[in-house]
Amino acid sequence: MSDTPETPPGLDLARLRERLDADLPGTVTGPLHARLFEGGRSNLTYLLEDGTSRWVLRRPPLGHVLATAHDMAREYTVLAALHPTRVPVPRPLLLVEDTEVIGAPFYLMEHVDGTPHRDAAALAALGTERVHALGLHLVDTLVDLHAVDPDEVGLAAFGRPEGFLERQLRRWGKQLDASRSREVAGIDDLHEQLARTLPDSPAPALVHGDYRLDNVLVGDDDRIRAVLDWEMSTLGDPLTDVGLLVMYTELARRFDGALPGAALAPGFPTTAELVGRYAAGSGRDVSALGWYVGFASFKLAVVLEGIHYRFTQGRTVGAGFDRVGELVPLFVSFGLTSLKER
Repeated sequence: MSDTPETPPGLDLARLRERLDADLPGTVTGPLHARLFEGGRSNLTYLLEDGTSRWVLRRPPLGHVLATAHDMAREYTVLAALHPTRVPVPRPLLLVEDTEVIGAPFYLMEHVDGTPHRDAAALAALGTERVHALGLHLVDTLVDLHAVDPDEVGLAAFGRPEGFLERQLRRWGKQLDASRSREVAGIDDLHEQLARTLPDSPAPALVHGDYRLDNVLVGDDDRIRAVLDWEMSTLGDPLTDVGLLVMYTELARRFDGALPGAALAPGFPTTAELVGRYAAGSGRDVSALGWYVGFASFKLAVVLEGIHYRFTQGRTVGAGFDRVGELVPLFVSFGLTSLKER
């Protein structure tokens, strides 16, 4: 397989074209080209073009991962369920679980025009009022997601909300054990403290699992056009999404350059504004949010440690993986601090 811009790693364009012509006849009308989107640290995302139309393809990473991770069918299912709702998502087009086509399961969805804001300077160019409004709109979209009735959209069996937080802690603890290649100070202490101080969850909802500004596409009118990256979505405690959003916002501000820094743009809402907006829109009690921020920090520390492990094995694609390992202690330290501030 040629490692050219037309055939990036992880795709076989000839076999892919055959499958698309069979399952979606007439959709692709010209020579098929593909490129890998930069910035992905987990599932791989490609832009497909035929000179007239554009699509997006998602597949698991090239290296070994846990059997429960990177489930293409789950992503496809949640997109299909949410597309008719108020939550903006790309329209899913095709799910292929046959690994003989490109070497892994994959799905195809429509391409949505929009900007994933990662850079503070680029976001700041919008001006403080627009930046502030976009930050609040980000929260409002999360409120809309958590207001979706899973039964009404066919997702009643999408997860097991009972005991969700306890299972999540066990799962991420196991994932940490599967990715251990070095000592990380404080990470086991963080896991143990989280287990000792489990809060009572509110009524369950559909949770995204990685909700943040650079996982949404924003149109020229500053409206969110699509929420992306649903690989961690499930039914569970909605405050896990809020804790994650707070963690990303706070860490971007405390460790400039360590994380996508859009939250550094002048006008972006403060953490208090983000949390207050969510509480007002959802009606949920957010008094235990410190625990959820600590949990988000642990989860992302484990994710990054797994990516660091794959990097040491030579099983990553793209730039920037050499510095991922440096971020893990920052997440651990912030998680421990968040638990103390409960």
